[in-house]
Amino acid sequence: MKNIIFQTPTCNMIELNNLFIELTAKNCNQRCKHCYIDFPLSKQVKDFIPFDNIKKALNDTKNENIMCIYLTGAEPMTHPDFNLILRTCLKRSNVCIFTNGSFINEKKARFLKRVEEEGNNEIIFKLSIDHYDELKNDEIRSRGSYRTVIHAIKSLTKYGFNPILSITNYYNEDKKTLINEFKKICIKAGFDAQDNNFTINEFFDKNKPVCENIDYSQINSDCKYGRILTAKGIYSCPFLANDHRGRCGSEFTDFARHNTLETNFCEACMKNKERYFGINFNLFQ
Repeated sequence: MKNIIFQTPTCNMIELNNLFIELTAKNCNQRCKHCYIDFPLSKQVKDFIPFDNIKKALNDTKNENIMCIYLTGAEPMTHPDFNLILRTCLKRSNVCIFTNGSFINEKKARFLKRVEEEGNNEIIFKLSIDHYDELKNDEIRSRGSYRTVIHAIKSLTKYGFNPILSITNYYNEDKKTLINEFKKICIKAGFDAQDNNFTINEFFDKNKPVCENIDYSQINSDCKYGRILTAKGIYSCPFLANDHRGRCGSEFTDFARHNTLETNFCEACMKNKERYFGINFNLFQ
């Protein structure tokens, strides 16, 4: 009888180009059906990362080739020190804000443009919207979320921002059709969106483990070029933030540059082909 040893696939981080910072793990004003976060029943959660943790992480990674800092959440713009954090991160690199758009209006967009103009780095927005049909979108996210994002698009583009629409393909529709329909919506909002203004991710059902055979030979996941800072430490990717299976250390002075691909989140990333969270800046050159 032969002993068969199963070895979990691993991913070695090539370079730390993407620094994700989880400003809040549970604080969000929406409860989307497809969200990978397990939210508590109460919406009054106060779990914001201390500003000092962020300052230390930026100092500890000063020798890393960070191309973009991503402010993530739940909803990152609920953080009481959001403006201070944004300004601090912009001194280091470009900053991408993952948001549902509910905190963005014309006044906020005008302020953010002034903040961007204080330095040489760019503020990028990833706005969450999941369907071009208002009723279908609000069925997934929450009532009024569609119009909230459209208003955010109008406000941001008025002040020269070039937002990216982050779409979860909840209904498993043809991607080209989704992009074409979203372009029509954007034109009505005064935004001349191009193909690179859309990222379409496969719907990941966290309650239904992926059972397909996955080819790990072509790894293009976020953990290959990034790590996420949370209030609890360093983790391999936003999916595994605060999950012991993705823990890479407590500080950036000494953290793991490899991780195992043992979860259904990892399998979902392999299926998705594109990165769930990081931006492919080659598309914007």
